Amino acid sequence: MPHSDLKPISDVLRKCSSPCNFLIFGLTHETLLWKALNHNGRTVFIDENRYYAAYIEEKHPEIDAYDVQYTTKRSEMKELIASAKEQVANECKPVQNLLFSDCKLGLNDLPNHVYEVDWDVILVDGPRGDWPDAPGRMSAIFTAGVLARSKKGGNPKTHVFLHDFSGEVQQVCGNEFLCKENLLEASESLGHYVLERMDENSVQYCKNSSSSSGSGSSSSSST
Repeated sequence: MPHSDLKPISDVLRKCSSPCNFLIFGLTHETLLWKALNHNGRTVFIDENRYYAAYIEEKHPEIDAYDVQYTTKRSEMKELIASAKEQVANECKPVQNLLFSDCKLGLNDLPNHVYEVDWDVILVDGPRGDWPDAPGRMSAIFTAGVLARSKKGGNPKTHVFLHDFSGEVQQVCGNEFLCKENLLEASESLGHYVLERMDENSVQYCKNSSSSSGSGSSSSSST
């Protein structure tokens, strides 16, 4: 990740009231850096590869990493988005505890405490999505949005960063579940959203609920 992408995230972490809660989807080359930048806070990593997560924890005991089994396929993005929008008042509500959800896009098998923490910053930098059967980042983006809107306490705002922002999944799912009105700034490689806590009876993800899955980037990238 280039410095131009690192800086907006590190700036938010620096301004975050201590202790800062930082959730990262994806174990990457920056894993140790994220932990160091949030030295007084809680930093949790979620990765698709349980062997790599175990390896990282063994090699770096200070790293708090968990594996998750993604059930999505990159090629099914449009169908999964349509299913979530159909279930927006039921299983795929924007405000809920995903531990008890059957929403196809929601991650419901993370450690229980992940759903209870009021996350201040969330970075989506995984899982993989560069071939049709890869899991893609649809579930990570949807889950980030639900966690941000479902906070019980702490700062009512959550900073959500999408890396590889030019990718189709990031563009489309960012529009659908994080919402254009929440997009603070964007470059080709990083999108920075700020989401606010929502009422638990909310039944739409965005104020402008007419967003369409066809409104994403025309980029052919699919990370």
